[in-house]
Amino acid sequence: MTAFEALHPALRYHVVNTLGWAELRPTQRDAISPILAGQDVLLLAPTAGGKTEAAFLPLLSRIASEGGHGLSALYVCPLKALLNNLEPRLQRYASFVGLRAGLWHGDIGDAARRRMLRDPPEILLTTPESIEAIMISTRIDHAALFGSVRAVVIDELHAFAGDDRGWHLLFLLARLEQLAQRRIQRIGLSATVGNPEDLLAWLAPGRDGRVVGPAKPPSDGDVTADYVGSVANAVTVLSRLHRGERRLVFADSRSRVENIAGGLRAAGVRTFVSHASLSVDERRQAEAAFTAEPDCAIVATSTLELGLDVGDLDRVVQVGAPPSVASFLQRMGRTGRRSGTTRNCLFLTTDDDELLAALAIITLWREGTVEPVVAPALPAHIYAQQVMALALQERGIYRHDIDTWLGDAVSAVPAPVRAAVLEHMLQGDILAEDASLLGLGARGEREFGRRHFGDLVAAFSSPLLLMVHHGQAEIGTVHPASLARRAGDTATTLLLGGRSWKVTDVDWPHRRVSVVPAEGGGRSRWLGATRTRPYTICQAAERIVAGVAPACQLSRRAVERLAFIRDGLAFVDGNSLPLVSDGAGRTTAWLFAGGLASASIAHGLAENGIATAGWDDVSVTTRTDDAGTLHDVLSKLDPATARPALPEDLGAALKFGLCLPPQVAEAVIGARTSVPDIVTKALSRTWRLIRAPERGEKARG
Repeated sequence: MTAFEALHPALRYHVVNTLGWAELRPTQRDAISPILAGQDVLLLAPTAGGKTEAAFLPLLSRIASEGGHGLSALYVCPLKALLNNLEPRLQRYASFVGLRAGLWHGDIGDAARRRMLRDPPEILLTTPESIEAIMISTRIDHAALFGSVRAVVIDELHAFAGDDRGWHLLFLLARLEQLAQRRIQRIGLSATVGNPEDLLAWLAPGRDGRVVGPAKPPSDGDVTADYVGSVANAVTVLSRLHRGERRLVFADSRSRVENIAGGLRAAGVRTFVSHASLSVDERRQAEAAFTAEPDCAIVATSTLELGLDVGDLDRVVQVGAPPSVASFLQRMGRTGRRSGTTRNCLFLTTDDDELLAALAIITLWREGTVEPVVAPALPAHIYAQQVMALALQERGIYRHDIDTWLGDAVSAVPAPVRAAVLEHMLQGDILAEDASLLGLGARGEREFGRRHFGDLVAAFSSPLLLMVHHGQAEIGTVHPASLARRAGDTATTLLLGGRSWKVTDVDWPHRRVSVVPAEGGGRSRWLGATRTRPYTICQAAERIVAGVAPACQLSRRAVERLAFIRDGLAFVDGNSLPLVSDGAGRTTAWLFAGGLASASIAHGLAENGIATAGWDDVSVTTRTDDAGTLHDVLSKLDPATARPALPEDLGAALKFGLCLPPQVAEAVIGARTSVPDIVTKALSRTWRLIRAPERGEKARG
């Protein structure tokens, strides 16, 4: 019997006769057997690679064949828009075998919810936050609704696993299994990642699972890198290229998206916008209009990186550089879906950092390298959230029952830390204990009780970044390590958008930094991009600077700019790491190790008496021209203890941070910002002491 023949007969009929498929794709075929057998599965496929059908068709077959009543499967997505997009397709597939799929999230009205509670569909499309809201609701019998669930499909698993929403999801899966009193099959759908076996082990720890799909991403595609020097020039290029085609333009900040869109509209280009600050209706209208227009552009942040269907695209353009290879693959994968077309991406870079990052990402992609997805360390604050949620769900929870409800994922928070968190929450009246039952205390009710349950059901999902504002204008984003004040500083100064800004206020709970223009140059701390680049990208950038040929087409401007960059960094050879003295009281260590490693080494130097003038993704600049002493101190730094200097009140930026004792909050932040392995790699390379050459002059060691 073939894999296809193992599917339910009605499903086989409709696949051939209704959908008109001549055959299944390899991933779809290979997924049938393990899913029908009830195994946990991680399905890997590029954008538009058929992951949804690979999971859903055998799952429908299993539900239809096993029979039973009530809600049998959950289909969980990170975005409500993605659920809305998927619902008609999944409803249709479910109807092939006489089943129903329903949609439940924050935008679904009460009448529709009541209908589903009276007569639940077999498959429910939802989000983790909606599952949590159902679990803690006093008006819904969550045990009756979820008690028959046999399987959960998690779409865009890589997007969940990389932040705290992933931990929230794992805890929810464990709680669902306790309600159902059975092992629930876990099926993750993911874009290509660098560590699929690790991702599967995280999704289903200690269980028998299987990875299905290609280990490496496809390396075909028409990719070009251009250097345009400014966003205004990028708009000019965009307005003149690809007329008559449907273009998706990515930019990595909302302010840049709005600037590009405004410029394109002024140039007469039919333009739409999509980013998180827009209302649901505004985004939906823009995406629907874009789908219907043959000659237009939609400018978006990463909101359109995931699997939302905006129709057939002709071109993807990236202004700047995406944060990762995986992100680039998701974006480029929006093109090349029609027969006879090729995946494509045009990079329009506006500065040297962006050009090098773009070329590094393209090189890694061509080599088949994709970053691993790693869950954030020590989710103690999510543990605190789950204790409060369980107290509401169960109308009081015994201490000894908490770990049972939270399953294997609770081991990510060591037992002594869990105990310290509970004690702190009790002392702070966030929790109260009555007859050995834990419930919300007075402060817990004020902050997270039923009147404020919206604050409780959602785990914060963005990276640890803060938005920088001058008045109402958004300037950019910074990592918290940029806000640590150095000895002797009277104020923190940032360099963003080519200007120096003095920090006037930091609102940690809302992750907002207020700034005013700095007098003079100030002592700038520079991150180069809106977030720190990972080690792999910085290492690839070093190879590009050292002479490795870029793995894509370059415009004439990009060729000239790359030559200019290489000339200015002629001392970079890709082997040893240069310590470059400028003869004016500063020495720069060129690390190419990523921003967190640079920040860690900068802090280590400062603790050993060597003041730093700044750091970025590729270097640390010190206030000494004694390269020999600098070399000696670098050689003695302990990577195990090296970590960035961070503001003391950073714990307030953690959602549910008030539930953590200060030492635990500090440990969470430290675990998420220290990179000892990368610092070890950087410090173990051979150093070379040289004088900075004039442009065009050969470096002298």
